Amino acid sequence: MQYVSLGRTGLKVSRLCLGMMTYGSPSWRDWVLPEEAGRQFVRQALDHGINFFDTADMYSRGASEEILGRAVRDLTRRDQVVVATKAYFPMGDGPNDRGLSRKHLFDAVDASLRRLGMDHVDLYQIHRFDPETPLEETLDALNDIVRSGRARYLGASSMFAWQFAQALHTADRRGWARFATMQNHYNLVYREEEREMMPLCRAEGVGVIPWSPLARGFLAGNRTTAPESPGPSSRARSDDFARKLYFAPADFEIVERVKTLAERRGAAPARSPAAEHLHVGRHDLGGVPVLTVLPLPFAGLDPPFDVALRSFAQVLRRDFGEPAEEHYPMPLRALLLLPALPVAPRVGGREPNVGDRAAARRVTGFRVGAEIAEQNHLVDASGHDEDLLSRN
Repeated sequence: MQYVSLGRTGLKVSRLCLGMMTYGSPSWRDWVLPEEAGRQFVRQALDHGINFFDTADMYSRGASEEILGRAVRDLTRRDQVVVATKAYFPMGDGPNDRGLSRKHLFDAVDASLRRLGMDHVDLYQIHRFDPETPLEETLDALNDIVRSGRARYLGASSMFAWQFAQALHTADRRGWARFATMQNHYNLVYREEEREMMPLCRAEGVGVIPWSPLARGFLAGNRTTAPESPGPSSRARSDDFARKLYFAPADFEIVERVKTLAERRGAAPARSPAAEHLHVGRHDLGGVPVLTVLPLPFAGLDPPFDVALRSFAQVLRRDFGEPAEEHYPMPLRALLLLPALPVAPRVGGREPNVGDRAAARRVTGFRVGAEIAEQNHLVDASGHDEDLLSRN
């Protein structure tokens, strides 16, 4: 296992992170593994040198945190692992059971620590940007959480690059703890982050921990457009939200390109894009560095965990050759030749909902993806976001 510094901090984390959304309660999502089935993956992760585990309070409505906490107590020592969790999404029916207000953040971190059975988390992340709470209120509360010892470092997740830049500037100006990481939507099908967010993170020394690196399993190459036969897994059969993010004709062309490159490298399609994320070579856009950490669930990987890890290590040592971007709409290498983006019209004081990608093209001329859709709270009927970290 390779270990790297998390952003510009001194914290050392494994290049691969075990994403915990897959482990919790099947009553929350039918593709989630219960504790007894998921424990083996935590054990194997530890056995193979993975020391970084990422969960969130809303995963299985808190059950994921409980399962991770028990696994850490039973299988390792607390000081040997890096535990990350998140807050923002609704955890109850009350008006203050969500968001990034001072009240909710204090309540949320205390509740997470109780479920984890720990006195601190190593990385505390805001799961989304909260347009209803003043930014300084959020940052002040997060700084107090760090100073109180309940969290060691801070992280953020999907938002506009200008919002993240504003947050970093405000924290620096006020002398508060700043965000050390960004957990954004990034994979070979959705690469819009390379236009602004990734260069910003590089300039600011922020570690990047992308969610959905395998595009919710789409990059495994086994998805179809046929409703009667969507794919072999329960995730493929039940994950309707993935069809809102991916499944465009150009997306399938990218998958075919991934298959070709994977065959050339002697790797399965699911492992080829994962390794491409982590490769220590040149990045296609302006020398932007590779990602700090790649979170994966591992429960859906075939072959078994240990074989998959060896395959990752082998692919990491190889030259990647041709990029898999030739079918990506508006190739990223043409970015510097583009005129400034038109300003998207505002609807009712908020950005328009452009989760539909055809609408996104009409509004901005780009294929805008999840960060805008999520900014407008595309949630399921239970009030929980359907588009989250580290799912394959």
